[in-house]
Amino acid sequence: MCLPLKIKIIMTFTPKRIKPEFLKTNKSQRALEMTYVKQQTLRSEATLSGIGLHTNVQVNMKLRPAESGHGVVFVRTDMPAGESKIHARWDNVITTNLCTQIANECGAKVGTIEHLMSALRGLGIDNASIEIDGPEVPAMDGSAMLFVSMIEQAGIVAQDEPRRLIRILRKVNVRDGEKSVTLKPEEACTFEGEIDFDHAIIGRQRLTTQLINGNFKHDIACARTFGFERDALWLRSQGLGLGASLDNVIVLNEHSILNNNGLRFHDEFIRHKLLDAIGDLYLAGGQILGRYSGERAGHEINNAALHELFSDPGNWEYTTLDNDSSHMSNAENKKYFELA
Repeated sequence: MCLPLKIKIIMTFTPKRIKPEFLKTNKSQRALEMTYVKQQTLRSEATLSGIGLHTNVQVNMKLRPAESGHGVVFVRTDMPAGESKIHARWDNVITTNLCTQIANECGAKVGTIEHLMSALRGLGIDNASIEIDGPEVPAMDGSAMLFVSMIEQAGIVAQDEPRRLIRILRKVNVRDGEKSVTLKPEEACTFEGEIDFDHAIIGRQRLTTQLINGNFKHDIACARTFGFERDALWLRSQGLGLGASLDNVIVLNEHSILNNNGLRFHDEFIRHKLLDAIGDLYLAGGQILGRYSGERAGHEINNAALHELFSDPGNWEYTTLDNDSSHMSNAENKKYFELA
């Protein structure tokens, strides 16, 4: 059970509410379409503070509403205005070493964005401006749950414009040794993953989830990042994990878990891997309509899968669900993608 976080809420912006239309009669399809039809943003601002998992730097972060078509954009408030904006996109990723880090052409960077991006995707936030005065998103408790609480307390509102989905048209596979990610067509948003660790508490775990009906909040958001005690000294010698503690990481020694409260789920490890994947895949620039399958996957291969997907316009298309005639041609896809 995750503890609630007290978050400062500032009422500033109220876009028009629009009720999503039911396009078909099937109940499960209706639930899916309620998630997908219209773009969404925050009703108001929300702020929080915390330390970075890797930098141990105290950071203040503010989530702000944004207009339709804005996307998710980080703003480094400690940098000059003309150099501060970083669009949360796959082609802005510069580092995937134990986290996902993005940067702009001016050198502004933000790291460990995956848990916040996962929460934004899980709750269906298309447009947000994220102001941050440091180089790393706060670790909080090592999961996405406190970001979920932050978004829920700010409120969520629908906007006028239809949500633009990225529909997978052809199977895409990326493999690196035993690691692999496959993206393939499916008329839903499904994430499945499998991990296999030579540790008695983890072992082989497999999980499949669809991002509908609050599944993200109940099944994924609380799952925390994890690591091994034996790696701590080496990581810190590399400038990593400087803010890690039992408050924000599940720590395992050779035989047991060091955290006093144990696990939140018996399979919390694969749940967290899917949490990471959901955040990494949201860097596509929109919600993906299709199936993600990851085997021993991590940030690097997740990003490689997006590079492979977008390497060929025939692999994907933009679409909306408010009108069946809204599919774009491959040429239109390419033009839009270059301008986005």
